Amino acid sequence: MSNGLRVAVLGATGAVGAELLALLEQRSFPLKDLTLLASPRSAGTTLTFQGEELPVQVLGENSFDGIDLVLASAGGSVSQQWLPKAVAAGAVCIDNSSAYRMDPTVPLVVPEVNPEAAQTHQGIIANPNCTTILMALAVWPLHLVQPVRRLVVATYQSASGAGARAMEEVKQQARAILAGEEPVMEAFPYPLAFNLFPHNSPLNEQGYCQEEMKMVNETRKIFGAADLKISATCVRVPVLRAHSEAVNIEFEAPFLPQDAKALLAKAPGVKVVEDWGRNYFPMPLEASGQDDVLVGRIRQDISNPNALELWLSGDQIRKGAALNAVQIAELLLVPQAVGASH
Repeated sequence: MSNGLRVAVLGATGAVGAELLALLEQRSFPLKDLTLLASPRSAGTTLTFQGEELPVQVLGENSFDGIDLVLASAGGSVSQQWLPKAVAAGAVCIDNSSAYRMDPTVPLVVPEVNPEAAQTHQGIIANPNCTTILMALAVWPLHLVQPVRRLVVATYQSASGAGARAMEEVKQQARAILAGEEPVMEAFPYPLAFNLFPHNSPLNEQGYCQEEMKMVNETRKIFGAADLKISATCVRVPVLRAHSEAVNIEFEAPFLPQDAKALLAKAPGVKVVEDWGRNYFPMPLEASGQDDVLVGRIRQDISNPNALELWLSGDQIRKGAALNAVQIAELLLVPQAVGASH
Protein backbone atom coordinates (compact mmCIF):
# COMPACT_ATOMS: atom_id res chain seq x y z
CA MET A 1 0.00 0.00 0.00
CA SER A 2 1.46 3.32 -1.06
CA ASN A 3 -0.11 6.04 -3.17
CA GLY A 4 -3.87 6.20 -2.97
CA LEU A 5 -6.70 6.68 -0.54
CA ARG A 6 -6.98 5.96 3.15
CA VAL A 7 -9.93 3.57 3.17
CA ALA A 8 -11.96 2.17 6.05
CA VAL A 9 -14.17 -0.92 5.65
CA LEU A 10 -16.97 -0.79 8.21
CA GLY A 11 -18.39 -4.24 8.87
CA ALA A 12 -15.18 -5.89 7.70
CA THR A 13 -15.89 -9.29 9.28
CA GLY A 14 -19.25 -9.87 7.55
CA ALA A 15 -19.94 -11.62 4.25
CA VAL A 16 -20.03 -8.36 2.28
CA GLY A 17 -17.02 -7.02 4.19
CA ALA A 18 -14.97 -10.06 3.18
CA GLU A 19 -16.02 -9.54 -0.44
CA LEU A 20 -15.10 -5.85 -0.26
CA LEU A 21 -11.58 -6.77 0.84
CA ALA A 22 -11.26 -9.35 -1.94
CA LEU A 23 -12.41 -6.84 -4.57
CA LEU A 24 -10.14 -4.04 -3.36
CA GLU A 25 -7.25 -6.48 -3.82
CA GLN A 26 -8.41 -8.02 -7.10
CA ARG A 27 -9.16 -4.66 -8.74
CA SER A 28 -5.92 -3.03 -7.48
CA PHE A 29 -7.85 -0.19 -5.89
CA PRO A 30 -5.40 2.64 -5.09
CA LEU A 31 -4.84 2.35 -1.35
CA LYS A 32 -2.57 4.35 0.89
CA ASP A 33 -3.91 2.73 4.02
CA LEU A 34 -6.65 0.26 4.95
CA THR A 35 -8.53 0.27 8.25
CA LEU A 36 -10.82 -2.60 9.21
CA LEU A 37 -13.70 -1.71 11.52
CA ALA A 38 -16.29 -3.92 13.21
CA SER A 39 -18.31 -4.34 16.41
CA PRO A 40 -16.74 -5.17 19.78
CA ARG A 41 -17.42 -8.90 19.31
CA SER A 42 -14.78 -8.90 16.55
CA ALA A 43 -12.13 -7.31 18.75
CA GLY A 44 -8.75 -9.04 18.56
CA THR A 45 -9.38 -10.74 15.23
CA THR A 46 -7.29 -10.23 12.12
CA LEU A 47 -8.03 -10.48 8.40
CA THR A 48 -5.63 -11.12 5.54
CA PHE A 49 -5.19 -8.48 2.86
CA GLN A 50 -2.48 -8.61 0.19
CA GLY A 51 -0.73 -11.31 2.20
CA GLU A 52 -0.64 -9.18 5.33
CA GLU A 53 -2.54 -9.76 8.58
CA LEU A 54 -4.50 -6.62 9.48
CA PRO A 55 -6.12 -6.13 12.89
CA VAL A 56 -9.87 -5.56 13.09
CA GLN A 57 -10.47 -2.43 15.12
CA VAL A 58 -13.51 -1.74 17.28
CA LEU A 59 -15.60 1.12 15.88
CA GLY A 60 -15.19 4.24 18.00
CA GLU A 61 -15.26 8.03 18.06
CA ASN A 62 -11.81 8.40 16.46
CA SER A 63 -12.15 5.62 13.88
CA PHE A 64 -12.55 8.02 10.94
CA ASP A 65 -9.71 10.41 11.70
CA GLY A 66 -7.67 10.83 8.52
CA ILE A 67 -9.93 8.51 6.48
CA ASP A 68 -10.75 9.50 2.87
CA LEU A 69 -13.30 6.81 2.01
CA VAL A 70 -15.60 4.58 4.07
CA LEU A 71 -17.11 1.43 2.57
CA ALA A 72 -19.91 0.61 5.00
CA SER A 73 -21.76 -2.69 5.31
CA ALA A 74 -22.71 -2.96 8.96
CA GLY A 75 -26.47 -2.39 8.94
CA GLY A 76 -28.78 0.59 8.86
CA SER A 77 -28.65 1.58 12.52
CA VAL A 78 -24.83 1.56 12.52
CA SER A 79 -24.76 3.66 9.35
CA GLN A 80 -27.22 6.19 10.75
CA GLN A 81 -25.18 6.57 13.91
CA TRP A 82 -21.67 6.64 12.48
CA LEU A 83 -21.62 7.82 8.88
CA PRO A 84 -22.48 11.46 9.71
CA LYS A 85 -19.45 11.38 12.02
CA ALA A 86 -17.31 10.00 9.21
CA VAL A 87 -18.52 12.76 6.87
CA ALA A 88 -17.79 15.38 9.54
CA ALA A 89 -14.26 13.97 9.77
CA GLY A 90 -13.82 14.54 6.00
CA ALA A 91 -14.59 11.10 4.54
CA VAL A 92 -16.89 10.14 1.70
CA CYS A 93 -19.08 7.17 2.63
CA ILE A 94 -20.54 4.50 0.35
CA ASP A 95 -23.25 2.79 2.34
CA ASN A 96 -24.58 -0.68 1.65
CA SER A 97 -27.47 -0.44 4.12
CA SER A 98 -30.99 0.88 3.46
CA ALA A 99 -30.47 3.83 5.84
CA TYR A 100 -29.98 6.56 3.23
CA ARG A 101 -31.28 5.08 -0.01
CA MET A 102 -34.48 7.10 -0.20
CA ASP A 103 -33.01 10.29 1.30
CA PRO A 104 -33.52 12.89 -1.46
CA THR A 105 -30.13 14.45 -0.68
CA VAL A 106 -28.27 11.12 -1.08
CA PRO A 107 -27.56 9.69 -4.56
CA LEU A 108 -28.55 6.06 -5.10
CA VAL A 109 -26.15 4.69 -7.69
CA VAL A 110 -25.72 1.75 -10.04
CA PRO A 111 -22.61 2.72 -12.05
CA GLU A 112 -23.85 1.10 -15.28
CA VAL A 113 -27.12 3.06 -15.03
CA ASN A 114 -26.68 6.46 -13.38
CA PRO A 115 -22.95 7.09 -12.79
CA GLU A 116 -23.41 10.86 -12.98
CA ALA A 117 -25.50 10.78 -9.79
CA ALA A 118 -22.41 9.85 -7.76
CA GLN A 119 -20.91 13.28 -8.39
CA THR A 120 -23.81 15.01 -6.61
CA HIS A 121 -22.98 13.51 -3.23
CA GLN A 122 -22.78 15.51 -0.02
CA GLY A 123 -20.60 12.97 1.72
CA ILE A 124 -22.80 9.84 1.51
CA ILE A 125 -23.65 7.69 -1.50
CA ALA A 126 -26.13 4.84 -1.14
CA ASN A 127 -25.72 1.37 -2.61
CA PRO A 128 -29.12 0.01 -3.74
CA ASN A 129 -30.71 -3.21 -2.56
CA CYS A 130 -29.26 -6.34 -4.15
CA THR A 131 -32.39 -7.31 -6.06
CA THR A 132 -32.78 -3.77 -7.36
CA ILE A 133 -29.22 -3.69 -8.70
CA LEU A 134 -29.55 -7.02 -10.52
CA MET A 135 -32.84 -6.05 -12.15
CA ALA A 136 -31.61 -2.57 -13.10
CA LEU A 137 -28.69 -3.99 -15.09
CA ALA A 138 -31.04 -6.10 -17.19
CA VAL A 139 -33.83 -3.55 -17.66
CA TRP A 140 -31.97 -0.26 -18.12
CA PRO A 141 -30.41 -0.99 -21.56
CA LEU A 142 -33.89 -1.85 -22.86
CA HIS A 143 -35.51 1.17 -21.18
CA LEU A 144 -33.08 3.47 -23.01
CA VAL A 145 -34.37 2.19 -26.36
CA GLN A 146 -38.04 1.72 -25.55
CA PRO A 147 -39.44 3.25 -22.33
CA VAL A 148 -40.67 0.72 -19.80
CA ARG A 149 -44.27 1.16 -18.66
CA ARG A 150 -44.50 -1.60 -16.07
CA LEU A 151 -42.32 -4.16 -14.32
CA VAL A 152 -43.61 -7.30 -12.60
CA VAL A 153 -40.86 -9.23 -10.85
CA ALA A 154 -40.60 -12.35 -8.71
CA THR A 155 -37.33 -12.86 -6.85
CA TYR A 156 -35.69 -16.07 -5.72
CA GLN A 157 -33.35 -14.84 -3.00
CA SER A 158 -30.53 -16.89 -1.55
CA ALA A 159 -29.46 -17.14 2.06
CA SER A 160 -26.47 -14.88 1.34
CA GLY A 161 -28.82 -11.90 1.38
CA ALA A 162 -29.12 -12.34 5.14
CA GLY A 163 -25.36 -12.64 5.67
CA ALA A 164 -22.73 -15.25 6.47
CA ARG A 165 -24.59 -16.52 9.55
CA ALA A 166 -27.69 -17.27 7.45
CA MET A 167 -25.64 -19.19 4.89
CA GLU A 168 -24.19 -21.36 7.65
CA GLU A 169 -27.65 -21.85 9.15
CA VAL A 170 -29.00 -23.34 5.90
CA LYS A 171 -26.09 -25.81 5.80
CA GLN A 172 -26.73 -26.84 9.40
CA GLN A 173 -30.47 -27.18 8.78
CA ALA A 174 -29.86 -29.40 5.76
CA ARG A 175 -27.57 -31.67 7.80
CA ALA A 176 -30.14 -31.84 10.62
CA ILE A 177 -33.09 -32.63 8.35
CA LEU A 178 -31.15 -35.33 6.48
CA ALA A 179 -30.24 -36.85 9.86
CA GLY A 180 -33.89 -36.83 10.94
CA GLU A 181 -33.35 -34.05 13.47
CA GLU A 182 -35.22 -30.80 14.01
CA PRO A 183 -33.66 -27.79 12.22
CA VAL A 184 -32.63 -24.80 14.31
CA MET A 185 -33.82 -21.31 13.28
CA GLU A 186 -31.92 -18.18 14.27
CA ALA A 187 -31.21 -16.06 11.19
CA PHE A 188 -34.59 -16.91 9.64
CA PRO A 189 -38.01 -17.38 11.28
CA TYR A 190 -38.63 -20.64 9.42
CA PRO A 191 -36.46 -23.46 8.09
CA LEU A 192 -34.97 -22.52 4.72
CA ALA A 193 -33.33 -25.84 3.93
CA PHE A 194 -35.65 -27.87 1.65
CA ASN A 195 -38.15 -25.00 1.93
CA LEU A 196 -38.98 -21.52 0.70
CA PHE A 197 -41.10 -18.67 2.02
CA PRO A 198 -42.05 -15.10 1.10
CA HIS A 199 -39.46 -12.60 2.29
CA ASN A 200 -39.99 -12.08 6.00
CA SER A 201 -39.38 -8.32 6.12
CA PRO A 202 -42.26 -6.25 7.63
CA LEU A 203 -45.48 -5.92 5.64
CA ASN A 204 -47.21 -2.64 4.82
CA GLU A 205 -50.98 -2.04 4.85
CA GLN A 206 -51.18 -3.15 1.20
CA GLY A 207 -49.58 -6.50 1.98
CA TYR A 208 -46.22 -5.73 0.34
CA CYS A 209 -43.11 -6.45 2.38
CA GLN A 210 -40.25 -4.04 2.93
CA GLU A 211 -38.00 -5.91 0.50
CA GLU A 212 -40.60 -5.62 -2.26
CA MET A 213 -41.09 -1.90 -1.67
CA LYS A 214 -37.32 -1.39 -1.86
CA MET A 215 -37.42 -2.69 -5.43
CA VAL A 216 -40.33 -0.37 -6.27
CA ASN A 217 -38.99 2.82 -4.74
CA GLU A 218 -35.29 2.35 -5.46
CA THR A 219 -35.81 1.48 -9.14
CA ARG A 220 -37.90 4.60 -9.62
CA LYS A 221 -35.19 6.74 -8.02
CA ILE A 222 -32.31 5.19 -9.99
CA PHE A 223 -34.18 5.39 -13.30
CA GLY A 224 -35.43 8.92 -12.59
CA ALA A 225 -38.95 7.64 -13.29
CA ALA A 226 -41.20 8.47 -10.33
CA ASP A 227 -44.32 7.06 -12.02
CA LEU A 228 -42.87 3.76 -13.22
CA LYS A 229 -45.33 0.96 -12.41
CA ILE A 230 -43.64 -1.87 -10.50
CA SER A 231 -44.94 -4.86 -8.56
CA ALA A 232 -42.63 -7.31 -6.81
CA THR A 233 -42.95 -10.62 -4.98
CA CYS A 234 -39.80 -11.48 -3.05
CA VAL A 235 -39.16 -15.07 -1.98
CA ARG A 236 -36.36 -16.61 0.06
CA VAL A 237 -35.18 -19.91 -1.45
CA PRO A 238 -32.77 -22.63 -0.24
CA VAL A 239 -29.83 -21.44 -2.33
CA LEU A 240 -26.59 -20.48 -0.60
CA ARG A 241 -25.41 -17.65 -2.81
CA ALA A 242 -26.68 -15.59 -5.76
CA HIS A 243 -30.23 -14.34 -6.31
CA SER A 244 -32.46 -15.04 -9.31
CA GLU A 245 -35.37 -13.05 -10.71
CA ALA A 246 -38.20 -13.60 -13.19
CA VAL A 247 -38.94 -10.23 -14.77
CA ASN A 248 -41.89 -9.24 -16.95
CA ILE A 249 -41.24 -5.95 -18.77
CA GLU A 250 -44.04 -4.04 -20.47
CA PHE A 251 -42.99 -1.34 -22.95
CA GLU A 252 -44.82 1.45 -24.72
CA ALA A 253 -44.70 -0.58 -27.94
CA PRO A 254 -43.61 -4.07 -29.06
CA PHE A 255 -39.94 -5.01 -28.47
CA LEU A 256 -38.60 -7.95 -30.45
CA PRO A 257 -36.86 -10.54 -28.26
CA GLN A 258 -33.93 -10.78 -30.68
CA ASP A 259 -33.42 -7.02 -30.46
CA ALA A 260 -33.49 -7.18 -26.67
CA LYS A 261 -30.97 -10.02 -26.68
CA ALA A 262 -28.64 -8.08 -28.98
CA LEU A 263 -28.79 -5.04 -26.70
CA LEU A 264 -28.18 -7.05 -23.55
CA ALA A 265 -25.27 -8.90 -25.16
CA LYS A 266 -23.48 -5.54 -25.41
CA ALA A 267 -24.66 -4.11 -22.06
CA PRO A 268 -22.04 -3.49 -19.35
CA GLY A 269 -22.25 -5.83 -16.40
CA VAL A 270 -24.52 -8.28 -18.24
CA LYS A 271 -23.76 -11.68 -19.75
CA VAL A 272 -26.41 -13.35 -21.92
CA VAL A 273 -26.67 -17.07 -21.12
CA GLU A 274 -29.05 -18.95 -23.41
CA ASP A 275 -29.08 -22.38 -25.04
CA TRP A 276 -32.66 -23.10 -25.98
CA GLY A 277 -31.81 -26.53 -27.33
CA ARG A 278 -30.53 -27.66 -23.92
CA ASN A 279 -33.02 -25.57 -21.91
CA TYR A 280 -29.93 -23.96 -20.41
CA PHE A 281 -30.32 -20.54 -18.82
CA PRO A 282 -28.86 -18.55 -15.87
CA MET A 283 -28.46 -20.46 -12.61
CA PRO A 284 -27.33 -19.17 -9.21
CA LEU A 285 -24.63 -21.84 -9.01
CA GLU A 286 -23.00 -20.41 -12.14
CA ALA A 287 -23.62 -16.78 -11.19
CA SER A 288 -21.84 -17.19 -7.84
CA GLY A 289 -18.48 -15.46 -7.83
CA GLN A 290 -19.13 -13.69 -11.13
CA ASP A 291 -19.11 -9.93 -11.62
CA ASP A 292 -21.69 -10.05 -14.42
CA VAL A 293 -25.41 -10.58 -14.01
CA LEU A 294 -26.43 -13.59 -16.10
CA VAL A 295 -29.53 -12.90 -18.21
CA GLY A 296 -31.43 -15.29 -20.45
CA ARG A 297 -34.70 -16.87 -21.50
CA ILE A 298 -35.56 -13.59 -23.21
CA ARG A 299 -38.93 -14.19 -24.82
CA GLN A 300 -42.16 -12.61 -25.97
CA ASP A 301 -44.91 -12.42 -23.35
CA ILE A 302 -47.67 -14.38 -25.12
CA SER A 303 -50.33 -12.50 -23.13
CA ASN A 304 -49.14 -8.98 -24.04
CA PRO A 305 -47.67 -7.90 -27.42
CA ASN A 306 -45.80 -5.02 -25.71
CA ALA A 307 -44.08 -7.16 -23.07
CA LEU A 308 -41.02 -9.35 -22.76
CA GLU A 309 -40.10 -11.97 -20.16
CA LEU A 310 -36.57 -12.66 -18.96
CA TRP A 311 -34.77 -14.60 -16.26
CA LEU A 312 -31.59 -13.55 -14.46
CA SER A 313 -29.17 -14.73 -11.79
CA GLY A 314 -26.58 -12.56 -10.07
CA ASP A 315 -24.20 -12.81 -7.15
CA GLN A 316 -25.87 -10.92 -4.31
CA ILE A 317 -22.68 -10.50 -2.31
CA ARG A 318 -20.67 -9.39 -5.32
CA LYS A 319 -22.57 -7.21 -7.83
CA GLY A 320 -25.56 -7.02 -5.50
CA ALA A 321 -23.45 -5.43 -2.77
CA ALA A 322 -19.64 -5.26 -2.59
CA LEU A 323 -18.78 -4.89 -6.27
CA ASN A 324 -21.34 -2.14 -6.81
CA ALA A 325 -19.85 -0.23 -3.86
CA VAL A 326 -16.28 -0.57 -5.15
CA GLN A 327 -17.39 0.49 -8.64
CA ILE A 328 -18.97 3.62 -7.12
CA ALA A 329 -15.67 4.32 -5.38
CA GLU A 330 -13.87 3.91 -8.71
CA LEU A 331 -16.25 6.45 -10.27
CA LEU A 332 -15.20 8.97 -7.65
CA LEU A 333 -11.54 8.47 -8.47
CA VAL A 334 -11.94 9.76 -12.03
CA PRO A 335 -12.50 13.44 -11.19
CA GLN A 336 -10.75 13.00 -7.84
CA ALA A 337 -14.10 13.72 -6.21
CA VAL A 338 -13.36 11.90 -2.96
CA GLY A 339 -13.19 14.54 -0.27
CA ALA A 340 -14.02 17.28 -2.77
CA SER A 341 -17.32 18.16 -1.09
CA HIS A 342 -15.69 18.98 2.22
